[in-house]
Amino acid sequence: MFIGNDGETNAVQDPGADKGTAIQPRSRASATAHEHPMDHLNHAPPSLTIIGDVAVDLVLGPVAGWPKIGTETIMQRSELRAGGSGGNTALAMRHLGAPCRLLSQVGGDTFGGWLAEEFKGLDAQLGVTQTATTISTGVIHDCGERTFFTTKGHLEAQSWDEMRPRLGPPPAPGSIALLTGVFLLPRMRETYARVLDDLSALGYQIAIDTGWPPEGWTFETRAATTAWLTRCDHILLNEIEIKGLAGVEDLDDALLALAPMMRPDATLVAKTGAKGAVATYGGARFKVAAPPVEVFDTIGAGDSFNAGYLAARLSGLGVREALDQGCRTASAVIGHFPRQSIAPGQLAALALTAR
Repeated sequence: MFIGNDGETNAVQDPGADKGTAIQPRSRASATAHEHPMDHLNHAPPSLTIIGDVAVDLVLGPVAGWPKIGTETIMQRSELRAGGSGGNTALAMRHLGAPCRLLSQVGGDTFGGWLAEEFKGLDAQLGVTQTATTISTGVIHDCGERTFFTTKGHLEAQSWDEMRPRLGPPPAPGSIALLTGVFLLPRMRETYARVLDDLSALGYQIAIDTGWPPEGWTFETRAATTAWLTRCDHILLNEIEIKGLAGVEDLDDALLALAPMMRPDATLVAKTGAKGAVATYGGARFKVAAPPVEVFDTIGAGDSFNAGYLAARLSGLGVREALDQGCRTASAVIGHFPRQSIAPGQLAALALTAR
C-alpha cells in the first residue's frame, strides 16, 4: 500500500511484489500527434526528489539538568510535528514555495496516517509498512543542547524495493535526488549501491546527507560511506560528521582529507551550525556566515539548510550563493516555534535566482 499526494491510501495491485506506483494522469488535450513522449523533459525545469526518512517528532522543553527518576516535569513549550531528515527538508521546501517530491514510508498505524497528512501540498508518495510509526522525542535542555529518545518503528522496515517503482521515468536534465537518513534505514542501507546505480542510470545528480551512524565511525562504516560519497555530486554533512568520517579533530584538515576522494565536480559542504557553512568545490574553498537568530529549538536546522542550498543550485546559482541561501533558510526556519506556524511559501522571499 502507499499514500499518494492526494492523501488517499491505495492498494497495491500485485501483492506478491509489495510495491505501489503513483501514476499522474496526463491530459489528452496536452498531447499532440507529433509530440514525442519525452519531449516535455526538454522544457521542464530541474526538480528535487527527496528519498529518505520521515518520522513523528515530539519536541519539548526546556529542562534544567535531568529529572530525578520517578518524578514528573511539566514542559513549558512543546510541539508534535512531522520530522525526519527527509521530512524536514521537504517541509522547508514548502516553506520556500519551492516544489519537490518526497519518496518515503510511514507506519501502518494512526500516527502513520497523521504523518502523511502533514505533507499535504507536497508531491509526497509514502509507502505504508505494517509496523508502528517511528517516533522521536527531543528534549531541549536550558543550555541549548538536545537529548533524543527514538523508537525503531517503520524506519527499520523501509526498503528500496518498495520505493523504487514510484521513482518514475528519467527527470528533467539537472534534477537532483537527495538521499537522507541512511543510517536509520537498515534495509535501505543494505541496497545503497543499487539505489545509487538506479539514480545515476536515470540521470539524476545525487545529493546525500547521511547523518551520524549509531555505531560510530567504525572502519567498516567509513569505508562504506566513502564509497557512497565518491558517487555523489553534493555531500551535505555537518561539521562533526565530516570530522568523524575523516578521523581528525580539525575541520580544515578533514575537508582536505576528504576532498581527493570526491568526484572532481562534486561539492563537499560542512554545515557548521550557528557559524554558517563551509564548502570545497573545484579546488576552491567557500565560507558563509549564518544570520544571527534567537532560537529555542534547533532540530532540523541542517535539513532546512539542505532545502535552501539545493533550491539555489536547481535555480542555477553557484556554491557561495547556495551556501548563503542554505544558511538563511535554516536560520529562518529554526527562528519559528512552533514550526507548524510557518505557512506554505512564507519564506519565498529568501530564494535567490540566477542572474
